[in-house]
Amino acid sequence: MKIHVPAKLTPEAGLVVVMHGCTQTSEDFAGPVGWIELADRFGFVVVAPEQSRANNSNLCFNWYGPGDIRRGAGEAESIAQMVRCALDLHDLDPSRVFVTGLSAGGAMTSVMLATYPEMFAGGAIVAGLPYGVANNLGEALAAMAMTAPPTSAVLADHVLSNTNHRGPWPKVSVWHGQSDSLVRPAAGEAVADQWRQLHGAQSPPRKARTPGGRDFAVWMSADGDPVVELHRIHGLGHGAAVKAKGSDGCGAASSYTPEVGVSSSFEIALGWGLADALATTSDPASRDGAGGRGPGHIVPPTPAVSANGIEDVINRALRSAGLLK
Repeated sequence: MKIHVPAKLTPEAGLVVVMHGCTQTSEDFAGPVGWIELADRFGFVVVAPEQSRANNSNLCFNWYGPGDIRRGAGEAESIAQMVRCALDLHDLDPSRVFVTGLSAGGAMTSVMLATYPEMFAGGAIVAGLPYGVANNLGEALAAMAMTAPPTSAVLADHVLSNTNHRGPWPKVSVWHGQSDSLVRPAAGEAVADQWRQLHGAQSPPRKARTPGGRDFAVWMSADGDPVVELHRIHGLGHGAAVKAKGSDGCGAASSYTPEVGVSSSFEIALGWGLADALATTSDPASRDGAGGRGPGHIVPPTPAVSANGIEDVINRALRSAGLLK
C-alpha cells in the first residue's frame, strides 16, 4: 500500500482510494493518472492499495474471487481496513471518502462500492466492470468481452443479494474508452446500468457531447441530483484518459494513461468536490509552460455537488473543450 499525504491538508480533508490495473504497481498508476498531483494541489490524502504476486501472479486485484469480493473478507476487507486506518491516522472527514481504479482496479472499485456502500460518498470506475458478473477466471474473461450484458435488474440484484444496505448509495462516475478491446465498452454501459438501477435514477438521461470526441450521459435522482455519469471517450483504448498540461490537467502520459486532451482524474475530483476548477496560483515558478500548476499548490476544496449539479457536469465538459472560461 502507498499512502500519500500532502504537505498541507485542507480542513475536513477527504480521502481517495486509487487502485491500479493488472501488471502495475500503485506508483505505476497513482502518479501518472494524476491523483498524487491532485492531492498535493488540493489537500486531500491518497491511499493506493497494491496487489502482490503472492495473491495474483499478474498483480490484478481479485475482483472475481468469491473470497475477496464479500464484505468482511479477503481483499475487500483489507482495503476497507486501509480506509479506516487512514481516516483515524490523519483525522480525515469520513463523509468525503471516494474510490477509483483502472481495469481490474476499476472492477475492484465496483466491489468496494457494492460491499461497503456506507463507506464511500462516490466512486469512479475506469475501464472496469460491474460487481458480481464473475466468480472465477473463466467468467471474468467472458465478462470482459461482455457479449451478452445482463439486464439492469439482474445487475442490481448482484449487489442487493450480497448486502443488507438499501441506500443511500454512492454516486458513481463511469469512464470507458470506446476503442477498448480488452474490457469492451459494453462493460462500462453495464456498470452505469447497475448503479442507475440501484439509485432508481430517472430515464432518459441528460446527454452532452464535446468537440473533442467525448460524450456523456447523466442520470438524475427523483430529487434532481446527478447520481450516475457515463463518459464515453472515442478513440481511447484500454486506459485512463489524461491531459498532462494546463490548469485543468494533471499526471503524465504512460502505457495505461494515454494523453487524449481530457483528464479523467481532474474531472472526477471536480465532481467529488475535491478540486476547484477556478483555482489559480500567483507563483509563476509553480506553473508549467502550458499554464499547469505545480504539485505544491494547495487550495481549499469546493463544496459538494449541489442538487442542480447537472449544470456543473456540463460546464466541466465545456471548460475541458475550451468552450467556457
